[in-house]
Amino acid sequence: MGNIINPGLAVKRILVVDDEPTLVATLQYNLEREGYQVDTALDGESAVATARAVRPDLILLDVMLPGLDGLEVCRILRRDTSAPILLLTAKVDEVDKVVGLEIGADDYVTKPFGMRELMARIRALLRRAASTEPRPTDALTSGDLTIDPAARTATRDGTPLALKPKEFDVLAHFLRYRGRAFSRDELLSAIWGYEFAGDTRTVDVHISWLRQKIENEPSKPVRLITVRGVGYRFEG
Repeated sequence: MGNIINPGLAVKRILVVDDEPTLVATLQYNLEREGYQVDTALDGESAVATARAVRPDLILLDVMLPGLDGLEVCRILRRDTSAPILLLTAKVDEVDKVVGLEIGADDYVTKPFGMRELMARIRALLRRAASTEPRPTDALTSGDLTIDPAARTATRDGTPLALKPKEFDVLAHFLRYRGRAFSRDELLSAIWGYEFAGDTRTVDVHISWLRQKIENEPSKPVRLITVRGVGYRFEG
């Protein structure tokens, strides 16, 4: 039996994009049982057009699409929407997953996947996107680093840093709690909103990207420190 949606809450709209009609039908059935409104597309061009027309709250996007592939669709849509994009991929190559995260995807699930895991990730992403939890608005500084949480801007020695949304969130989190060590699972929960142990490589990838931007020698970090057996710590 699907979840009963509180009638006082707006129904979330999800766009499912995959070139396998059977999988699309299965996903649509299960999502509608959970109370979501579902739109579908079987190719990249239709996905872009549908997303622009219906403005979904979340996009489930297959990477291997005919014509315009899923990574290109993700790249295009990320310019139009801040809605979470969850990639569905049959590829096991980590490079493909990293590319997806780099161009704006929020998460990925490798096929074949369990429906319970997929629904949990969807709920986590939607909660994160809709969160109204107040955040501190005072500027945060550490040495030559300054970030403005309200404006979502970051500078290093006065020069703007081109940070991806999750990179910004990770850096802001560390600056708020400098000196404290966080495990990868704690960072997944705080930044990505996961309520279960996700793929901790997501954290490692974003830490690596941040080091390229805030460390003088990224291979010998002195700010974002690896705490062996634990995770990471920011040294002020």
